Amino acid sequence: MNEHIQSATVRVFIALAPPDDAKEELARELRPAYAAHPRMRWNRIEDWHITLAFLGELPVATLALLRPPLADLAAARGPVELALRGGGHFDERVLWSGIDGDLEGLHGLAAEVRAVVKECGVAFEDRPWRPHLTLARARRGAPSCAVETAAGLAGFVGRRWRAERLHLVVSNVGRGPEPIRYRDIAAWSFSGGSHDHTAN
Repeated sequence: MNEHIQSATVRVFIALAPPDDAKEELARELRPAYAAHPRMRWNRIEDWHITLAFLGELPVATLALLRPPLADLAAARGPVELALRGGGHFDERVLWSGIDGDLEGLHGLAAEVRAVVKECGVAFEDRPWRPHLTLARARRGAPSCAVETAAGLAGFVGRRWRAERLHLVVSNVGRGPEPIRYRDIAAWSFSGGSHDHTAN
Protein backbone atom coordinates (compact mmCIF):
# COMPACT_ATOMS: atom_id res chain seq x y z
CA MET A 1 0.00 0.00 0.00
CA ASN A 2 1.25 3.52 -0.72
CA GLU A 3 3.48 4.56 2.17
CA HIS A 4 2.35 8.16 1.93
CA ILE A 5 -1.25 7.33 2.81
CA GLN A 6 -1.35 7.96 6.55
CA SER A 7 -5.02 7.93 7.48
CA ALA A 8 -7.29 4.91 7.95
CA THR A 9 -9.65 6.22 5.27
CA VAL A 10 -9.13 8.17 2.07
CA ARG A 11 -11.43 10.01 -0.31
CA VAL A 12 -11.37 8.06 -3.58
CA PHE A 13 -12.51 8.51 -7.15
CA ILE A 14 -11.87 6.95 -10.56
CA ALA A 15 -11.19 9.34 -13.41
CA LEU A 16 -9.73 10.25 -16.79
CA ALA A 17 -7.20 13.06 -17.25
CA PRO A 18 -6.84 15.29 -20.32
CA PRO A 19 -3.31 15.61 -21.76
CA ASP A 20 -1.26 18.68 -20.90
CA ASP A 21 -1.74 20.48 -24.21
CA ALA A 22 -5.52 20.15 -24.00
CA LYS A 23 -5.48 21.52 -20.45
CA GLU A 24 -3.18 24.39 -21.41
CA GLU A 25 -5.53 25.29 -24.27
CA LEU A 26 -8.39 25.72 -21.79
CA ALA A 27 -6.16 27.48 -19.25
CA ARG A 28 -5.33 30.13 -21.87
CA GLU A 29 -9.05 30.66 -22.39
CA LEU A 30 -9.46 31.12 -18.63
CA ARG A 31 -6.69 33.68 -18.13
CA PRO A 32 -9.06 36.68 -18.02
CA ALA A 33 -11.20 34.90 -15.41
CA TYR A 34 -8.12 34.00 -13.34
CA ALA A 35 -7.12 37.67 -13.30
CA ALA A 36 -10.62 39.01 -12.65
CA HIS A 37 -11.61 36.53 -9.92
CA PRO A 38 -8.58 35.62 -7.81
CA ARG A 39 -10.72 34.76 -4.77
CA MET A 40 -12.31 31.77 -6.47
CA ARG A 41 -10.83 28.41 -5.43
CA TRP A 42 -9.33 27.55 -8.81
CA ASN A 43 -8.31 23.92 -9.22
CA ARG A 44 -4.68 23.45 -10.18
CA ILE A 45 -4.34 22.57 -13.86
CA GLU A 46 -2.36 19.45 -12.97
CA ASP A 47 -5.38 18.25 -10.95
CA TRP A 48 -7.96 18.63 -13.73
CA HIS A 49 -9.81 15.38 -14.33
CA ILE A 50 -13.09 13.85 -15.50
CA THR A 51 -14.59 11.82 -12.67
CA LEU A 52 -16.15 8.52 -13.74
CA ALA A 53 -17.14 7.38 -10.24
CA PHE A 54 -16.79 9.23 -6.93
CA LEU A 55 -16.54 6.67 -4.14
CA GLY A 56 -16.24 8.97 -1.14
CA GLU A 57 -14.38 7.99 2.02
CA LEU A 58 -13.10 4.40 1.90
CA PRO A 59 -10.83 2.30 4.12
CA VAL A 60 -7.31 2.24 2.72
CA ALA A 61 -7.49 -1.56 2.48
CA THR A 62 -10.32 -1.26 -0.07
CA LEU A 63 -7.91 0.16 -2.64
CA ALA A 64 -6.28 -3.26 -2.98
CA LEU A 65 -9.66 -4.78 -3.85
CA LEU A 66 -10.28 -2.23 -6.60
CA ARG A 67 -6.94 -2.50 -8.38
CA PRO A 68 -7.20 -5.91 -10.14
CA PRO A 69 -10.68 -5.48 -11.66
CA LEU A 70 -9.95 -1.90 -12.74
CA ALA A 71 -6.71 -3.07 -14.36
CA ASP A 72 -8.65 -5.79 -16.20
CA LEU A 73 -11.29 -3.30 -17.33
CA ALA A 74 -8.67 -0.92 -18.74
CA ALA A 75 -6.79 -3.74 -20.49
CA ALA A 76 -9.97 -4.79 -22.28
CA ARG A 77 -10.79 -1.29 -23.61
CA GLY A 78 -9.38 1.06 -26.18
CA PRO A 79 -8.84 4.79 -25.61
CA VAL A 80 -11.81 7.17 -25.73
CA GLU A 81 -11.56 10.24 -27.96
CA LEU A 82 -12.79 13.36 -26.18
CA ALA A 83 -12.55 17.16 -26.16
CA LEU A 84 -13.18 19.97 -23.68
CA ARG A 85 -16.00 22.23 -24.81
CA GLY A 86 -18.00 25.12 -23.37
CA GLY A 87 -18.72 25.59 -19.69
CA GLY A 88 -21.40 25.50 -17.06
CA HIS A 89 -22.01 25.71 -13.33
CA PHE A 90 -23.63 23.86 -10.47
CA ASP A 91 -25.78 26.01 -8.16
CA GLU A 92 -23.96 29.13 -9.39
CA ARG A 93 -21.01 28.13 -7.15
CA VAL A 94 -19.06 25.44 -9.03
CA LEU A 95 -17.59 26.20 -12.47
CA TRP A 96 -16.95 23.40 -14.94
CA SER A 97 -15.99 22.73 -18.55
CA GLY A 98 -18.12 20.44 -20.67
CA ILE A 99 -17.00 17.28 -22.45
CA ASP A 100 -17.44 16.53 -26.15
CA GLY A 101 -16.38 13.69 -28.42
CA ASP A 102 -17.22 10.00 -28.03
CA LEU A 103 -19.84 10.53 -25.35
CA GLU A 104 -21.41 7.14 -25.97
CA GLY A 105 -18.06 5.47 -25.32
CA LEU A 106 -17.49 7.69 -22.29
CA HIS A 107 -20.87 6.85 -20.76
CA GLY A 108 -20.23 3.18 -21.44
CA LEU A 109 -16.86 3.36 -19.70
CA ALA A 110 -18.38 5.11 -16.68
CA ALA A 111 -21.09 2.44 -16.45
CA GLU A 112 -18.47 -0.32 -16.57
CA VAL A 113 -16.36 1.37 -13.91
CA ARG A 114 -19.37 1.73 -11.61
CA ALA A 115 -20.31 -1.90 -12.17
CA VAL A 116 -16.80 -2.99 -11.19
CA VAL A 117 -16.95 -0.91 -8.02
CA LYS A 118 -20.28 -2.48 -7.04
CA GLU A 119 -18.97 -5.97 -7.77
CA CYS A 120 -16.15 -5.24 -5.31
CA GLY A 121 -18.78 -4.61 -2.64
CA VAL A 122 -18.05 -0.89 -2.41
CA ALA A 123 -21.17 1.12 -1.64
CA PHE A 124 -21.29 4.61 -3.13
CA GLU A 125 -23.87 7.18 -4.13
CA ASP A 126 -24.61 6.22 -7.72
CA ARG A 127 -26.20 9.46 -8.83
CA PRO A 128 -27.04 10.30 -12.46
CA TRP A 129 -23.72 11.04 -14.15
CA ARG A 130 -22.97 14.15 -16.20
CA PRO A 131 -19.41 14.23 -17.54
CA HIS A 132 -17.58 17.47 -16.77
CA LEU A 133 -14.25 18.87 -15.63
CA THR A 134 -14.46 20.99 -12.46
CA LEU A 135 -12.47 24.22 -12.73
CA ALA A 136 -13.28 26.25 -9.60
CA ARG A 137 -15.48 26.64 -6.54
CA ALA A 138 -16.65 29.82 -4.88
CA ARG A 139 -15.32 30.33 -1.36
CA ARG A 140 -17.89 30.32 1.39
CA GLY A 141 -19.32 33.77 1.94
CA ALA A 142 -17.63 35.15 -1.17
CA PRO A 143 -19.28 36.11 -4.46
CA SER A 144 -19.09 33.57 -7.26
CA CYS A 145 -17.97 34.15 -10.84
CA ALA A 146 -19.18 30.73 -12.00
CA VAL A 147 -22.17 31.96 -14.00
CA GLU A 148 -20.24 34.77 -15.66
CA THR A 149 -17.22 32.63 -16.50
CA ALA A 150 -19.36 29.75 -17.79
CA ALA A 151 -21.02 32.17 -20.18
CA GLY A 152 -17.58 33.29 -21.34
CA LEU A 153 -16.66 29.69 -22.13
CA ALA A 154 -19.76 29.10 -24.25
CA GLY A 155 -17.84 29.36 -27.53
CA PHE A 156 -14.78 27.40 -26.42
CA VAL A 157 -14.08 24.25 -28.43
CA GLY A 158 -10.90 22.42 -27.51
CA ARG A 159 -8.94 20.06 -29.69
CA ARG A 160 -9.70 16.35 -29.76
CA TRP A 161 -7.55 14.07 -27.60
CA ARG A 162 -7.46 10.43 -26.54
CA ALA A 163 -8.02 9.41 -22.93
CA GLU A 164 -5.26 6.81 -22.71
CA ARG A 165 -5.39 5.75 -19.06
CA LEU A 166 -7.79 5.01 -16.21
CA HIS A 167 -6.78 6.67 -12.93
CA LEU A 168 -7.47 5.64 -9.33
CA VAL A 169 -7.14 8.87 -7.35
CA VAL A 170 -7.27 10.00 -3.73
CA SER A 171 -7.81 13.55 -2.49
CA ASN A 172 -7.55 15.44 0.74
CA VAL A 173 -10.89 16.28 2.31
CA GLY A 174 -10.79 19.83 0.98
CA ARG A 175 -12.03 21.52 4.12
CA GLY A 176 -10.84 25.01 4.93
CA PRO A 177 -9.43 27.64 2.59
CA GLU A 178 -6.80 25.50 0.87
CA PRO A 179 -7.47 23.98 -2.58
CA ILE A 180 -8.28 20.29 -2.82
CA ARG A 181 -5.23 18.22 -3.73
CA TYR A 182 -5.30 15.01 -5.73
CA ARG A 183 -2.84 12.13 -6.03
CA ASP A 184 -2.82 9.13 -8.35
CA ILE A 185 -2.63 5.82 -6.52
CA ALA A 186 -2.55 3.82 -9.76
CA ALA A 187 -3.23 4.29 -13.47
CA TRP A 188 -3.75 1.69 -16.17
CA SER A 189 -3.39 2.14 -19.92
CA PHE A 190 -6.41 1.26 -22.01
CA SER A 191 -5.56 -1.95 -23.94
CA GLY A 192 -2.18 -1.62 -22.26
CA GLY A 193 -1.90 -5.10 -20.80
CA SER A 194 0.18 -4.95 -17.66
CA HIS A 195 0.73 -1.18 -17.50
CA ASP A 196 0.10 -0.56 -13.78
CA HIS A 197 1.82 2.70 -12.83
CA THR A 198 1.66 3.02 -9.06
CA ALA A 199 2.29 6.40 -7.49
CA ASN A 200 5.32 6.61 -5.21
